[in-house]
Amino acid sequence: MKRSSGARIGATLAVSALSLALITGCSDSGSDDAKGTDAKESATASSAPAAKALTSAELEKLLLAKGDIKGYEAESGDDTLPKSKSDVKTDKAACDPLAWATAALAPGDTDANASNTLTAETSAASKDPSDLSEADIENAFDVSITFVGLSSYDGDGAEKAMKAVSDGVTACSGGYGLKAEGESSKVTKVATAKASGAGDESVAFAEDVDMDGEGTATFLTEVVRKGNTVATFYSVNLAALGKGGKTEIPAEVVTAQVAKLK
Repeated sequence: MKRSSGARIGATLAVSALSLALITGCSDSGSDDAKGTDAKESATASSAPAAKALTSAELEKLLLAKGDIKGYEAESGDDTLPKSKSDVKTDKAACDPLAWATAALAPGDTDANASNTLTAETSAASKDPSDLSEADIENAFDVSITFVGLSSYDGDGAEKAMKAVSDGVTACSGGYGLKAEGESSKVTKVATAKASGAGDESVAFAEDVDMDGEGTATFLTEVVRKGNTVATFYSVNLAALGKGGKTEIPAEVVTAQVAKLK
């Protein structure tokens, strides 16, 4: 992956436990009552309407905006991110959800999608260009940029999207080829990473990307589901990248964005 495209497209498990306690009555009448209650609850559940996907316009309103999170500037992702899934292709279908998530596109089957970028504010940003010192110029690249994508699904589509990402992490552990907006990249390794645990379900993964023969760089992506909405987060810091490091996804960005979801 070329360095110039790293920040644009992103070159990359929480484990949950469920316990159930069953309490039954001692008398025959109590047992019959319980069966009647179960039947009513079952009927109610079956008649409950399936989750309905939000529209792209509705998702736009749920994205973090200016003033929602201190220390960050929110900007439209229209000019920095791929416009559609057709702009992001891999050489292995199982890896598509991973590539889409890093590009702030919907990792699952839906047309409802919205995205933007959150850029950490720096002291140099408030200065006049003519007043910038050499240190200011060097530090200008030491800034975290997080690409955020929201997508919404009908029925159990959000759960299926999360499973597709989890399955992709396993299926693509040995890497995959990626082509985005005309530029080709090679992901050499995919591995699970520690997720934030936000929302109803979260998955995080790390991707090692070949930097045009100049070594590899590690990129992190996190995918969070809240109800039938899925949020994807991918961060880049060019200074850290240049030093062979990786960019952590700001926890405050994940927390603030998930809090806005319905």
